[in-house]
Amino acid sequence: MSQSTFTILLGGELSLTERLRSAVSGSRFIAADGGMRHAAALGVVPELWVGDFDSTPPDLKGAFPHVPKQPYPAAKAATDGEIAVSEAIARGARRLVLAGALSGERSDHALQLLLYAVSLAEQGFDILLTSGTEEAVPLLAGKITLDLPRNSLFSVSGFSELHGLFIENARYPLIDFHLPFGSSRTISNVAEGKVRFTLGSGRAIVLARPYDFSGV
Repeated sequence: MSQSTFTILLGGELSLTERLRSAVSGSRFIAADGGMRHAAALGVVPELWVGDFDSTPPDLKGAFPHVPKQPYPAAKAATDGEIAVSEAIARGARRLVLAGALSGERSDHALQLLLYAVSLAEQGFDILLTSGTEEAVPLLAGKITLDLPRNSLFSVSGFSELHGLFIENARYPLIDFHLPFGSSRTISNVAEGKVRFTLGSGRAIVLARPYDFSGV
């Protein structure tokens, strides 16, 4: 994997699945506050640890003594995760894996990360959000393909009105579909293997559950 790939360790829960290990293999790592707890489980040493450290457990604060810390005050204008992403971009990141982004106690943080991921994708960055068992990828005007296990679940959540939406190789395909903003029409689809998405205009997130076969 290219050294322009960075994994940002965030504070949400993370399951050490094969898909997660594959996604972060060969990447560089930056930890955001309490997300450092995932470093030991992954067997990695981040090159930077940023945050206000308000969510870092006391027993973790003394761990990884050789990792440079970049502290910020609690009253700051950005989340620890956004600061970590900015540091990765400053170091040449073009692909970003936001690990621990899709679960946790703070739904406001999870929602903001989804919105931020779309914004980053609009700037040309390749983005994956993951909890290990759930993955999210921005969908903008153009085409993407997700390699999902057959019979696993996925959904498309529109952050705007969507026009010209095509979903191929799924149980419920769509052709040149108009999705009104807020519609649940594209929730809980089932992959038939590699799923191809095409979007004419709009902003969306594809949320996939590659280990969830409850739709069979």
